[in-house]
Amino acid sequence: MNPRYILYIHLVINDIILLTIFTLMQVLSYIVFTLNVCFCIVLLMTAIFSNLNNPLTLAVMAVECYIAICFPLRHNQICTVKKTYIVIGVIWVLSTLSVLPDLFFTLATESVEFFHSRVFCLRDNIFRNPSLKEKRDTYNYVFLVIVWLTLFYSYFRILFAAQAVDTDAKKARNTVLLHGFQLLLCMLTYVVHLMIKSVTYMFPKEVTAVRFSISIFVQVLPRLVSPVVYGLREKSKIDDKVP
Repeated sequence: MNPRYILYIHLVINDIILLTIFTLMQVLSYIVFTLNVCFCIVLLMTAIFSNLNNPLTLAVMAVECYIAICFPLRHNQICTVKKTYIVIGVIWVLSTLSVLPDLFFTLATESVEFFHSRVFCLRDNIFRNPSLKEKRDTYNYVFLVIVWLTLFYSYFRILFAAQAVDTDAKKARNTVLLHGFQLLLCMLTYVVHLMIKSVTYMFPKEVTAVRFSISIFVQVLPRLVSPVVYGLREKSKIDDKVP
C-alpha cells in the first residue's frame, strides 16, 4: 500500500522482463542464430517497452522523494496508491507510443515474405528504415532530457531541505543520487551500438563474444543496482530502529 514500493516493484518487474528476454535472445542466438521475424518482433517490442519504462519510473520515484521531504503534510494526499497506478499506466502508454509507430510503419512497408523470413534478432534488422532510427533517437533524447531535468530539480530541492540536518532529507538526497547513477547506467543502452562497433573494429574475429560481453555489461549491470540500493536502504532503516 506504499506508493514508493509500488514504484520499486514496477521497476523490478521491468528488470525481470528485460533480463528474461535478454537471456532468451542470447541463448537462441547461440543455438539457432536467426529467428523468425514475427517472433523476433514480439521479443523486441516487450524488451523495448521494459527498457523505456525504467528511466521514466526512476524520474517518478525521484519526484515522490521530493514530495515526501518538501511537502510532508501533503504527501499522503498527493502520493496515493490510486494515483501511483495511474502514473504507471501513463508510463506504459508513453513507452508504447514511442515504438508502436515503428511497428505500424514496418507492417505497411515490408513485404509479407519478410515476416516469414529469419534474421538475427536486432532492432535495426527489423525496423530497417533510416527514418525510424532518427525517430528512435529523437524519442530517446526527449525522454532523457525530461528525466534528467526531473532528477536535477528533485535533487537540488531535497539538497536545500537537507541543509536543516534532517536525517530523512539526507537519505532522500542519497536515494535521488543513486537514481541518477541508475539512469546513467540505463543511458548505456543508447550507445551500445557505438560501443559494439568500436570494440568489433579492434577485434574483428570476435564479433559474437564482443556483442555478448557488451550486452552483459549494458543490460545486466544496471539491473543489479536497484536491489542493492533498496536492500541497503531498508537495512539502514532497520538498524536505525534497533536500540
